[in-house]
Amino acid sequence: MFEAISLLAWLAAASGAPVPAVDPLTQPIVTSRSAEWLAPAKPEKILGNSYLVGFGGMSVVLIDTGAGLVLVDGALPQAAPAILANVRALGFDPKDIKFILSTEPHFDHAGGIAALARDTGATVVASARGAEGLRSGRHAADDPQLAYGGSWPAVTTPMRVMADGEVLRLGKTAITAHATPGHTMGSMSWSWQACADEGRGKACKAIVFASSLNPVSADDYKFSSAVGAPFVAAFAQSWRTVEALKCDILIAAHPDNAGEGRYNAAPGACRSYADRSRQALTKRLAAEKGE
Repeated sequence: MFEAISLLAWLAAASGAPVPAVDPLTQPIVTSRSAEWLAPAKPEKILGNSYLVGFGGMSVVLIDTGAGLVLVDGALPQAAPAILANVRALGFDPKDIKFILSTEPHFDHAGGIAALARDTGATVVASARGAEGLRSGRHAADDPQLAYGGSWPAVTTPMRVMADGEVLRLGKTAITAHATPGHTMGSMSWSWQACADEGRGKACKAIVFASSLNPVSADDYKFSSAVGAPFVAAFAQSWRTVEALKCDILIAAHPDNAGEGRYNAAPGACRSYADRSRQALTKRLAAEKGE
């Protein structure tokens, strides 16, 4: 990446053209799955005021409250321009984005939030632990993925901390925060109601944007260890929370975790989502015990 930037700067200088600026908030984070996560996808209406503005392997949602827009998650740093382009493609002005809700302080979901907040003027919203991670741009000291290392652009713009069960109200929309720790201790899921005209009345459905419940970690981490015990308990709490949610439409931070397609509108989608996490952690603990 450095070599490519240097070459561009040299060519610009040699031709007398202005040297292209490098945006530190959108510098790419490249992993073996980045291309898959950021596979292009057209913006899509889910129902009523709710839209998908993300990618094939990474969910980002836009909610039109009637008094401003709300964005959920920000994907990787390099994704920010494409997200804003998708917002414009739907006929909305990114400057009308008032809040950006975060599901977790990891680079793949929060890496683009700093650039999106800067470019829109939106207030970033997260759990207390999530906000700590967004401000630092690094994994928390107890994060199961800490040993992976790395960092992402830190959020330095205004931020609002929300607690479990707290409601964000804007225009005609109420968005509820649901603490769903486990993948990280700061993970937060979000739910709201979307309505669409149907015949002589309106059809309303409950939408849940669920944080990741995947029990993944760096190679040497043990969920069965003393340091892992709080995370095992946190997952159990989150399963109960997600299973109890009113959930007509499930959007997962990574769409493939929710099933086929970009979201899951099948009955029991949230219960199935929690059960897949339960099975994955059970399998992980059994494997650790057998080592």
